[in-house]
Amino acid sequence: MSATYDTIGVNYADLRQPDPRIAAVIHDALGDAETVLNVGAGAGSYEPADRNVTALEPSAKMIQQRPASSATVIQGTAEDLPFDDESFDAAMAVLIIHHWTDQAKGLAEMRRVTRGPVVLLTFDPDHRNFWLLDYIPQLTALDDDNMPKMTAYEVSLGPVEISCVPVPHDCTDGFMAAYWRRPRAYLDERVRAAISPFWMIGDITRELGQLERDLDSGAREQSYGALFNADTFDAGYRLVRTV
Repeated sequence: MSATYDTIGVNYADLRQPDPRIAAVIHDALGDAETVLNVGAGAGSYEPADRNVTALEPSAKMIQQRPASSATVIQGTAEDLPFDDESFDAAMAVLIIHHWTDQAKGLAEMRRVTRGPVVLLTFDPDHRNFWLLDYIPQLTALDDDNMPKMTAYEVSLGPVEISCVPVPHDCTDGFMAAYWRRPRAYLDERVRAAISPFWMIGDITRELGQLERDLDSGAREQSYGALFNADTFDAGYRLVRTV
């Protein structure tokens, strides 16, 4: 994962600002934990300011973008956490598991070093209702290859609760489905540069051209218009929490 984010990490923090509504869901799931490990911490998004957080991040570029006031950061990988058993009250990982080289081992490591809940914001690859997939079907194949099925979390972590995390229409965190009601954003190269799947699927000039034409003609609104009156959208993001 390090090499990927050393490339896409440029300006990442500017476009991936934590959304306060999603942050509230994650922080609530951490319960009363005082010490928290953030695995694949990136530039520090969603780290609770009122807890003692240790961040683990493999990419030097991402570490450089962390604010000076952010949590203590250690360079390392999820698959080999440099901590003793039950070192933390809770552990969290946000939209990162698809970059791990061994997902089962990474989850097992999070469970090993944590006394309390393990919390992950992730994506259900079987949830395929996002309109952008109609234009860029390569994203579906990418999810099939890189995202674990929801049943995999219980295998590695033990009993879990799984809940939907709706995406607000004005989401401030520029992940894949953040712009579901702002479709022209996907035509912006800078926006795509902060969304790792776009770096993994190759050239999509033709697909983006079709999207732009449909936006200009109004064809896209005719197909998906009802969706754009909603304030939130279930794009398949899920909160997984051990119980």
